[in-house]
Amino acid sequence: MVMNKKERVLVVDDEQDLLEILRFNLETEGYEVDTALSAEEALQMDIASYDLLLLDVMMGGMSGFAMAHSLKSDPRTADIPIVFLTARDAENDKVTGFNIGADDYIAKPFSIREVTARVRAVLRRADKKDGEKPKSVLVYQGIRMLLDKKTVEIDGVEVPFTKTEYELLRLLVSERGKVFSRQELIDRVWPRDVMVLDRTVDVNITRLRKKIGPYAQHIVTRLGFGYYFDE
Repeated sequence: MVMNKKERVLVVDDEQDLLEILRFNLETEGYEVDTALSAEEALQMDIASYDLLLLDVMMGGMSGFAMAHSLKSDPRTADIPIVFLTARDAENDKVTGFNIGADDYIAKPFSIREVTARVRAVLRRADKKDGEKPKSVLVYQGIRMLLDKKTVEIDGVEVPFTKTEYELLRLLVSERGKVFSRQELIDRVWPRDVMVLDRTVDVNITRLRKKIGPYAQHIVTRLGFGYYFDE
């Protein structure tokens, strides 16, 4: 039986008690939940790995609006749904949030049932949008693969990859955490009519690590088993 991957939610609020309440209830609903006490703390995390963000608007330091604006300006995070949680219920604040690109806006005080229902609805809409067109971008931190163009950007700079290197990276990044034996990589990446030695796989992995630079440590060798992409 294949289990569906849990959808990941990041909650950002400077109220510790509220964070714990939201985490508990969202996890009860079946989501994988992380929390941060400030926008600055959240921006140190792998934002692109989340399926939805719950952001408080009024926090010390960077506001939720400023954080959302930053995320919407970055192609790696621009499509992540955002729901604002805030005590501010003025019409102008709502307009500001929606103009930034928010998917919903919940005024405090709110019921937990309302929050979970809104989260479920926003994720359902996002899933529907994703189903309307094939995913054309594969992202992990500063690695960005444009699947239609078959190109790779590392921290915003396009880096040339051979077809084999590209397919190796796509496979490892798209199935992060899975260990692939050399034979599995050969079967998945190389043409069936080409004779490929284990050493050829090792050489291509070495080249791949050099090309992805600061992210090379994520391609891990599991001695006796093969390679995997470690988050």
